[in-house]
Amino acid sequence: MSETPADLRHSPLDAEHRALGGRLVPFAGWDMPLRYGSVLDEHRACRTGAVVFDVSHMGSIWVRGPGALAVLQGLFSNDLGRIGPGRAQYTHLLDDDASVVDDLIVWWVGPEEFLLIPNAANTAPALAAVQVAAGASGGADVEEVTGRRALLAVQGPEARRRLAGLAPEAAAVAHFGVAPISLPGGAPGFVGGTGYTGEDGVELFVPVEAAVDAWRALLAAGITPAGLGARDTLRLEMGYPLHGHELGPGITPLQAGLGWVVGWEKAAFRGREALLAEKERGPARRLAGVVLADRQVPRAECPVLIGGQVAGEVTSGNLSPTLERGIALAFLPPGTKPGTAVEVDIRGRVAAGEVVKPPFVKPGS
Repeated sequence: MSETPADLRHSPLDAEHRALGGRLVPFAGWDMPLRYGSVLDEHRACRTGAVVFDVSHMGSIWVRGPGALAVLQGLFSNDLGRIGPGRAQYTHLLDDDASVVDDLIVWWVGPEEFLLIPNAANTAPALAAVQVAAGASGGADVEEVTGRRALLAVQGPEARRRLAGLAPEAAAVAHFGVAPISLPGGAPGFVGGTGYTGEDGVELFVPVEAAVDAWRALLAAGITPAGLGARDTLRLEMGYPLHGHELGPGITPLQAGLGWVVGWEKAAFRGREALLAEKERGPARRLAGVVLADRQVPRAECPVLIGGQVAGEVTSGNLSPTLERGIALAFLPPGTKPGTAVEVDIRGRVAAGEVVKPPFVKPGS
């Protein structure tokens, strides 16, 4: 069934978006801003200045207690032993067949305190998986708090400088660091040195009662509001995966070129045996980048041809605002090397291009 306005959840900043003239659209069960003005302008503002995205649709799950670390180590693919308290880690929740149920960020807030940030559409399965694992082992409390906070991503080469006068602790947090902060007005919150644009920046975990004040303070500091349209073109230029496109049912970390997200030496995690078997035989396909010779726009499911024969399929595609050329991520045969000439069938019109290794754009270049 299609979503109706009555079915959708709303950000604590919904009225702020509407007051700014934001174009709101249904996304993963939420009514979220796609853009305020031009997606192109918002994209470029992130590459050159500083923007703020409302990403409150993402999930938030606290896992606390003496057994919390063991629960997450036994469930997620990455190895939390590689980091420690005060750090964040990108990881995967796998199915038994090694398909990626979700890719998420773990903020290790304190010795026995973790904040999970799953994708909006996958908050329910991630929560269920953690609850089952915690119930089986004991020693960990699991609580979803998505509706009790806002999540704001401040991104861009100017992000930290413009944050410094509002929340010095947020401006100072290390890349993939995590820390408690005092928000404008004195409200407590948390910050992670994480993001989804390729630019420097942070993500702010803000209690819902402080969300409007924090949002308005960021805008008053000269930070541009940006919508999910620009967030998607920014992540695509970096070659970052989007669940439902580059990750999902039937797609493993190895196929997506994300073997580094796997703690191969861990004794156990869900999907480990299937993933080890795939590693042994080699994945049947691998994610690659494609740059077109012109401004034609490739889209998901467009066939990719090598030597005139269909060799794979686009998973995500768009016009790169930075390169002003069509770019795409696509599954292609393993061993397809950068520089390989390809063609993308865009609704019956063939567009010439070549295989590249993402990122398509280097931030700051």
